[in-house]
Amino acid sequence: MHILIKNKKLFFNNYKVKCSIGKRGIGIKKREGDEITPKGKFKVRYILYRKDRIPNLKTKLTKLIIRKDMGWCDDPKSKSYNKLVRLPFKYNCEKLYKINNTYDIILVLNFNLNPIRKNKGSAIFIHVAKKNYKRTAGCVGVSKKDLKKITRKINKKTIVNIS
Repeated sequence: MHILIKNKKLFFNNYKVKCSIGKRGIGIKKREGDEITPKGKFKVRYILYRKDRIPNLKTKLTKLIIRKDMGWCDDPKSKSYNKLVRLPFKYNCEKLYKINNTYDIILVLNFNLNPIRKNKGSAIFIHVAKKNYKRTAGCVGVSKKDLKKITRKINKKTIVNIS
């Protein structure tokens, strides 16, 4: 299975769905916080999800339940940069257990993970879109219904092509 993200549309199988992208569009990600969705081909490493909101998430990929003490480090000064961390955490990080539903399902893309380069960009996910598909800080946002459909179809060979 192949996923293509282009012009605020996400294509997979015979589906074409609306999606949100970074505030500064799709391009070459130069640094942490540049609000660009990185152009390139990626794989989904694993899925993080809120079991209290999605009790029966079906997927062939590894899935981890998001707990209240989970975060994702986006601070280049930390040795845990661009990694899952446990809260409280002394460096800057993104809290994964949110009141809103944007992180009910997170597909963790392998952007800047092997090797991790400091300040290159972190926490590049496909997650639930905000209301009216409001632009993101660099992730891709899709409706919860579409994201559940995608998680059922993808596997570890799935390529996510952002162009």
